[in-house]
Amino acid sequence: QLQLVESGGGLVQPGGSLRLSCTASGFTLDPHAIGWFRRAPGKEREGISSISGNGGSTWYADSVKGRFTVSRDDAKNTVYLQMISLKPEDTAVYYCAASRRPYGSGYIPVSVDEYGYWGQGTQVTVSS
Repeated sequence: QLQLVESGGGLVQPGGSLRLSCTASGFTLDPHAIGWFRRAPGKEREGISSISGNGGSTWYADSVKGRFTVSRDDAKNTVYLQMISLKPEDTAVYYCAASRRPYGSGYIPVSVDEYGYWGQGTQVTVSS
């Protein structure tokens, strides 16, 4: 069974840090592109970061640029999202998703429809 599992969420104070993990089972993340998304209460899902299948390209939303870093360790079949300088507005459920196609290149999906495998999400709460 193809599955993505996010972990690493929790409660953190403003200015704090967390590292989220996205681990695959039943398939190999390499060479799928991986996206990170979040949904805050009362808001639509937002794409915040992506990494290409070969790890050579990354993308960040303006809201997280300079604070979040995406990386992948294909030996561990895991993609990470390092988050620093967290703000209350970062509070959301965070999801990872793998591209439907194993692009295996520097391509970053431009549409959410290009992602076909989703995790269940992990809650991040930034509050004092």
